[in-house]
Amino acid sequence: MSLFTSLHLANVSLIPASTGSVDASEAYLLMTREIYQTTLAEPFLVILPFFAHIGSGIALRLVRRTENVRRYGRVSPWPELSWISTSGYAFTLFYSAHVAMNRLLPLAVEGDSSNIGLAYVAHVFARHPAVAKIAYGGLIGVGASHMVWGAARWLGLAPSTRGWLQPRHSKNQSVIVDRKTRRERRRKWFGVQGVALGVAAAWAIGGIGVVSRGGASEGWVGNTYDALFTRVGLQ
Repeated sequence: MSLFTSLHLANVSLIPASTGSVDASEAYLLMTREIYQTTLAEPFLVILPFFAHIGSGIALRLVRRTENVRRYGRVSPWPELSWISTSGYAFTLFYSAHVAMNRLLPLAVEGDSSNIGLAYVAHVFARHPAVAKIAYGGLIGVGASHMVWGAARWLGLAPSTRGWLQPRHSKNQSVIVDRKTRRERRRKWFGVQGVALGVAAAWAIGGIGVVSRGGASEGWVGNTYDALFTRVGLQ
């Protein structure tokens, strides 16, 4: 997923930001698609990792609940949702909607998605700005936060919310340790949050700053896009 995410970040945001033009960036999008959107590559770089990631998260929650029931009784509640888990479920909704609109809908209606590119995104921003802002704002904001915080937790860099106060031999020592722990946790929180904001900005600089301002497509291409939007109730 890291390879796909890096390529997608480049072709939908960084390259448009450097060229300043939707038309000038389309060729790079088509070129990188040859890496991750082929018959063999797409299942292994996109589809299988996506379902494996979500499936493992759900399976882990089921295992934890089973352990809670075994240890504490049948009325034990579900494990508490962390921000990483909550943002992951929210990101799944935005990501699924994105895939449905940009990949599945064109395949179902047109038979392929070769006409779907940056101009398609620019067209939806021009025709349906409110829907586009919510969809892509959520996709970028929630997605960047989930990916960065998840990676930080996996690498052991995210601040922990457990064990802030540890038993000490003296009250003063406990206060000192607690202050140090809180200060360290605050430093880590701002560090991870800063990276998350940076990743979101990298996605938005070209995707929102350039592509969203590309304007509506004209002619048969624009009519094709409008017909696709109509299929999902966007008039």
